[in-house]
Formats: sequence, C-alpha cells, structure tokens
Amino acid sequence: MDDHTQPAAVRARGIVKSFGTGDTQVTVLRGIDLDIYLGEMLLLVGESGGGKTTLLSAIAGILDIDAGDIDVLGVPLSRLPPGKRTVFRGQTMGFIYQQFNLLPALTAAENVAIPLLIQKIGRHEAIQRARAMLDRVGLEDRTEFLPKNLSGGQQQRVAIARALVNEPRLLICDEPTAALDGPNGQKVMALLREVGRSPDRCVVVVTHDSRVFQYGDRMARLTDGRIVGIESIVREGTA
Repeated sequence: MDDHTQPAAVRARGIVKSFGTGDTQVTVLRGIDLDIYLGEMLLLVGESGGGKTTLLSAIAGILDIDAGDIDVLGVPLSRLPPGKRTVFRGQTMGFIYQQFNLLPALTAAENVAIPLLIQKIGRHEAIQRARAMLDRVGLEDRTEFLPKNLSGGQQQRVAIARALVNEPRLLICDEPTAALDGPNGQKVMALLREVGRSPDRCVVVVTHDSRVFQYGDRMARLTDGRIVGIESIVREGTA
C-alpha cells in the first residue's frame, strides 16, 4: 500500500469486469486494487485495450462490476442502487471525455452552465459562473458562440469548463488533451493540476500524452486488465 497522508477518495478492491458471455466473453479488468487520494492527480497509462476507460467507468459507477468493491468519498458506490448512484455522481463528480458531447443549440456559456442548472442554481448565477470558468480555460471571447462555430480544441475546452464548473470533488478525465495543441494542452493540465492540489478533491486522468506526465503526482500502469505498477512522479526542482 502507498504511504500517503491524505485519505483515499477512491478505494477499489478486487475489481473484475467482463463483457459478453460464453465463448465470446472477454475479461477486461482482472482484480484491480487501487487507491486514489484526495489532493492528488493520478495518471492512468497503458496500451489501448488495457482496461483504462473501463476502469474509469467503473469508478464513476457508470458500469456495474462483476466482482469487488468500489468506495468513493466514503460511499460504497458499487453497492448503491442505480438511482442513488446517479444522484451521487451528479453531486460529487465531473467528467471530461474524448467526445465533447456539447448541445449544438446552446452557446458555450449555456453548455458549461448545465451542471449548475441541474443542481437548481439560478440561471443568472449559473451563466455568470460558466463565463468565469470559460475565462479560466482561455475562452472569454467565445462565451456566446455555438459549438459549430468553435474549433475542435475550443469545443474540448468548453467541455473541460463544463466538468469543472460545479467544483467536483472527483474529476475523471479520459484523454483531456487529445484535441488540444501544445500551449492549450499545457494550460488545461495546469488547471487540472490546480484542482488536484485541493485537499478535498482529486483528479484521475487517462492519457497517452507524455507531455502531461509532469503534471501528475502518481502514475498507475495498466496492462491486460491488471495494474502492473504505481510510481510517484518527481518534477524538476523537487526531491
């Protein structure tokens, strides 16, 4: 086990997940044990098909697991009924996916405000907070643009702002820099790093982008459905 001063935001034990049945069954997760701590950014790396996205979906409670237990922020997520799981997810988690999933008829600010509106925040306050978050990802001049009038990288930053706007305690990111150029990727990772440093929040990132490794605190390597190693990341200027 890791020697860590912060409590675990996510505690996964013996996680098994298969797809299909009989001769076509494929086991994607094979007994995963993993802790993700408050105050850190954990990077999940490994070859395509190794189970990284499946593990993210299990941690989020989007996928039911076949065996094991997952506790998130002290709640036994894997044992909650689907309805309570959905409510818990909306109150505590933010998601950044490779697909932007923006609503085409809404402006950038309106898309970002959606999680706040779901939480019954008033429209005026929600839009103001959405604009402030768009400013933080460098889109202060695009708040009233529709998705079709934004580049792919700009749409990705709108999706990132939407994931951050309700200040989730657990932020789950699947290739968050995939559509971004170098400077914007660095800006986004610095923002995610800032989120991860908060003592009551944490960030988990699936990535193939070696440029972002420097922003993580630990790196977990997934191969063939198993975690084969976890290492601390030493940044320049640190011991």
